[in-house]
Amino acid sequence: MSEGNIKNFINELESSINSNKILMDDIILKLYSREPSGIEGKAKTVVFPENNDDVSKILSLAYKYEVPIYAQGSSSSLSGNAAPLKEGVIVSFERMNKIKELNITDSIAIVEPGIRIDELNINLEKSGYMFPIDPASQSVATIGGAINNGAGGLKGAKYGTMKDWVNGLQIVLADENGTTLFVGCKTVKCRKGYDLTRLIIGSEGTLALVTEAVLRLTPIPESIVTSLALFNDLSDLLNAFIEIKSSGIQPYIAEFMDSKTVEMASKGIELNFTPEGNMLLISIDTTKESTDKIKKFLENKLSKHNANKIITSLNQEEAEEMGLFKIRRNLFAAQVSMGQAIYGANKKLQVFIEDIVVPPSKIIEAVNKVRDLGIKYGLQVSIGGHIGDGNIHPSVVYDPIDESTKDKVIKWYNEVMKIALELNGSISAEHGIGILKKEGLVMEMNYYNSSKELSIMRSIKSIFDPKGILNPGKVL
Repeated sequence: MSEGNIKNFINELESSINSNKILMDDIILKLYSREPSGIEGKAKTVVFPENNDDVSKILSLAYKYEVPIYAQGSSSSLSGNAAPLKEGVIVSFERMNKIKELNITDSIAIVEPGIRIDELNINLEKSGYMFPIDPASQSVATIGGAINNGAGGLKGAKYGTMKDWVNGLQIVLADENGTTLFVGCKTVKCRKGYDLTRLIIGSEGTLALVTEAVLRLTPIPESIVTSLALFNDLSDLLNAFIEIKSSGIQPYIAEFMDSKTVEMASKGIELNFTPEGNMLLISIDTTKESTDKIKKFLENKLSKHNANKIITSLNQEEAEEMGLFKIRRNLFAAQVSMGQAIYGANKKLQVFIEDIVVPPSKIIEAVNKVRDLGIKYGLQVSIGGHIGDGNIHPSVVYDPIDESTKDKVIKWYNEVMKIALELNGSISAEHGIGILKKEGLVMEMNYYNSSKELSIMRSIKSIFDPKGILNPGKVL
């Protein structure tokens, strides 16, 4: 892309949409060009569309001038998914944040992509409903970003990921006219040919830009029993979870963190208990009449496997008051703090957070292999994640200037993905491919003898985005 192309794009865009929707301040560009992982890019401008027509105009002009387009929600992804690798234009959807329709009878909400998941749920709570996908960053994560990433979250043990909760999408294509399409349906049951909705979910903004989503809703559980248990031995924790899962009760939430991470995540948090050891956080939704029964069930299973501390709440409000979720929601901050403890708080650090998934029955084996791998490379590895669906988030924080450590971290990162494949898993569960896992995607396709799948994906990309301007350099 030539410098003249981007200037022509901006000039023509300014005459098409209000100029207050276009910002080119260097400080603002730096903020929007960086992800929490430390990955940075360089954008030429940030555009803030306010409706579908704005997005259509942006993509039509981008197609005309072959300008790279990077869609962003809150830029909280962790695999380089939204970082502008090439000089181009960030399209931030933060001003498209409305709930356009809420229909409890039909159990759907029609929303714009910029609405934050927490904000949506605050509105739904009044009707006794919720949108159940809740990444740990849900206070900042947007619906559009969660769609692009195919996000999961703490309730994944019961509710799965975004692909399970989106009925339909309004999208805009990167073509001459900025064509608008509606894919999917406004109903749960829907059979209209190929499922383009789920093709868009998880595509990381490489196929089209989402301007509206039809989301499925579900009632808020009547009661939720939550136990936070601490174990000296991580194997005891894993065995406790396996026995609970094998008892015919489906956890609502099932999370874990190793002792080092718990220690770091607890700093600066007000708690009425002292967290020491490896943490299992497990919730089961039930009726009010059954809360005592579920409490006894959980505490018996956890005690049987040598939990040295068990704290149980009988409802969600009590759990929040007791701070049972504070430690888990502080996982990413804890992982960064572990790196700062090594290199210093003022260092510009890189965070490599893995996102592998294995069958839950393989969790113990996977965690032990990841721990051994950290010892092999002499790295301080933090381990936590969504034990309920086998999604593990081991991480390493390092100084990117330290080439020796950087080399070890990259080798560690790639070998962790190999561990997942050897245990019948996958290299990514919810963080996506971005730029960090492109080689891992090829590794997985080759491992399962499905390299043809990559060529099919590239063909699909060329149909949706013939000039390759949507989030170039990502995924494929």
